[in-house]
Amino acid sequence: MEDPKRVEEGFDHTTLGHEDEKECNDTKVVADRDNGDRKGDRSVAKDEVKVEGQVPVEKQKSKRVATLDAFRGLTIVLMILVDHASIAYPALDHAPWDGCMLADFVMPFFLFIVGVAIALALKKIPKIKDAVRGYSHALADNIDLAYGVDMKLIRWCGILQRIALVYFVVALIETLTTKRRPLVIAPGHLSIFIAYQWQWRVHRFFVYLITTYTLYVPDWSFIDHNGGKMYTVKCGMRGHLGPACNAVGYVDREILGINHLYKSPVWQHLKACTLSSPRSGPFREDAPGWCHANFEPEGLLSSISAILSGVIGIHYGHVLIHFKGHSQRLKQWVSMGFALLILAFLLHFTHAIPINKQLYTISYVCLTAGAAGVVFSGFYILIDVWGLRTPFLFLEWIGMNSMLIFALGAQGILAAFINGWYYNHPDNTINAEARKLSSQQEENCSAAKQIPGSVARNRVHDNC
Repeated sequence: MEDPKRVEEGFDHTTLGHEDEKECNDTKVVADRDNGDRKGDRSVAKDEVKVEGQVPVEKQKSKRVATLDAFRGLTIVLMILVDHASIAYPALDHAPWDGCMLADFVMPFFLFIVGVAIALALKKIPKIKDAVRGYSHALADNIDLAYGVDMKLIRWCGILQRIALVYFVVALIETLTTKRRPLVIAPGHLSIFIAYQWQWRVHRFFVYLITTYTLYVPDWSFIDHNGGKMYTVKCGMRGHLGPACNAVGYVDREILGINHLYKSPVWQHLKACTLSSPRSGPFREDAPGWCHANFEPEGLLSSISAILSGVIGIHYGHVLIHFKGHSQRLKQWVSMGFALLILAFLLHFTHAIPINKQLYTISYVCLTAGAAGVVFSGFYILIDVWGLRTPFLFLEWIGMNSMLIFALGAQGILAAFINGWYYNHPDNTINAEARKLSSQQEENCSAAKQIPGSVARNRVHDNC
């Protein structure tokens, strides 16, 4: 029988009923009756008693956490939305550099979900070898491959690779510290942090901070494979967080090679690179050389800080395991969520550490993890506390079938289905109408920019 302290609320809870107690009592009577028999019969009777006394206990099926499924479903919906609607609505796309827009929340939300899921999944696994089994295949996820791969230009990093890396590291830490898991949490708001203090030893994140601000970035050159032209970027500095001379990009160029980085970085949407900013467009004639360079937003150094998003998710999972009351869980979750948001805004608006997804700065981690915690808490209130599960069944279903929906959305199958419906003419599709609106807005903006006067320029800036 399991230690009752390890039986968590709503998961694998088993009890013995009155019928089971009756069978146990009958077994005891049989044992007393056989005590007066011969030695040989006594041994046989003991074997029979042992067999009769083994009452089969069937464990109840583990319940899924509806809040986590709904939150995962919401993240999948956001991913599909920003992938297909950001062409017409740039506000849904990634921030070109500093700042945070809707698309910048998708990746850290997934990492947060990974952390919560790991805490719930590994709490039942007592043996390390059973937990480690099956991790090795995760890193095999690669980019969208066509027939034949140019090994000279292949991109080694990517979104799935980062999720797999964070999953591997965070799950490995959780697995190797199995014996340190507390059975009972002491009272107090900070007790959960003390009980799992090993996961908050942030020396590994200091590697990111120290490298980012102290590594010397020299001048660097590259060849644009589109035009065959060579560019040289002047740097010779430390601690720079701009697109050209940051240490994050320097580490990736030196270790991975510039040809193996992402070939369409979002910094190409900056005003310094294109007149179509914040949309993508042709490069300006006077665009600096780094606008034409490759850059890896899911690179090596930034992945170190990305692990923190998974660690924060694991903390939310630990709270779900150890705290049984709704109010206790929400106090932990909501307070930490808002604390992270406040810290992020302080770091950003005091110009200490800007919010930047491409560099995956600590302020960006705090902002996105805090937002994930607040949204997760909101779902928990609606679904588990208030019992409003029906309106979120669609999101819950998507969350339970996330890989299927991801495949449909990422491979364009879902978009092809939606765009396959038209009105009166094959050109009258939803996608075509969205592109027409986008093109019309660009034309209006270009025409408005020709109007003289500061008022007109301000109006163009607000609308375009």
